[in-house]
Amino acid sequence: MAETHVLFVEDDDVIREATTLALERDGFVVTAMPDGLSGLESFRADRPDIALLDVMVPGMDGVSLCRRIRDESTVPVIMLSARADSIDVVLGLEAGADDYVTKPFDGSVLVARIRAVLRRFGHAGGPNGGGGAGSDADGERGVLTFGELEVDTEGMEVRKAGAPVALTPTEMRLLLEFSSAPGTVLSRDRLLERVWDYDWGGDTRVVDVHVQRLRTKIGQDRIETVRGFGYKLKA
Repeated sequence: MAETHVLFVEDDDVIREATTLALERDGFVVTAMPDGLSGLESFRADRPDIALLDVMVPGMDGVSLCRRIRDESTVPVIMLSARADSIDVVLGLEAGADDYVTKPFDGSVLVARIRAVLRRFGHAGGPNGGGGAGSDADGERGVLTFGELEVDTEGMEVRKAGAPVALTPTEMRLLLEFSSAPGTVLSRDRLLERVWDYDWGGDTRVVDVHVQRLRTKIGQDRIETVRGFGYKLKA
């Protein structure tokens, strides 16, 4: 089985060294960089399997680095933030991060979150690969149609009015979850469990930001907010 290569960008020497050792003990290959510019260079040279980016690093902050990585790749990104209520969390998610972990963190928690993200990316087809009830589906091709939106659940492609829509694997899994139950309200907790692989309560901001990102790509009115309950895909 191939080893998983982690790019870790963190300017604090103690955290960088301790976290690197913890990840290596769990079998990861780690490239650790102290600033955003060297992190970007390493990303382009090594093409890691996943990136861990601290928000506050010199040279190029973690949010900007995440944005640059997302311009070039769909590789999973986890942001590290010192404050759970910081606007930096939302900024990182809006920049394209798939998840975040708050510092200080336990090494086992970080490893669990990394493995959860990697599982999602290894199964980008989502938890439900078939057609959803109430959709106009081509059974052989696995294409679901919602107005001008087409979701190919086998080819993992999305088209809007015939034009291809580029989604990250997390956005694709989110759309597939909605597509599997069009017209059904899905709670944030359910989406955290099914899309983010959380078996415990997580921060629902992760869901809200990804839903907004998905809306900008497939149409603002395609996913409806049901206040107090969650979201639903308009059939």
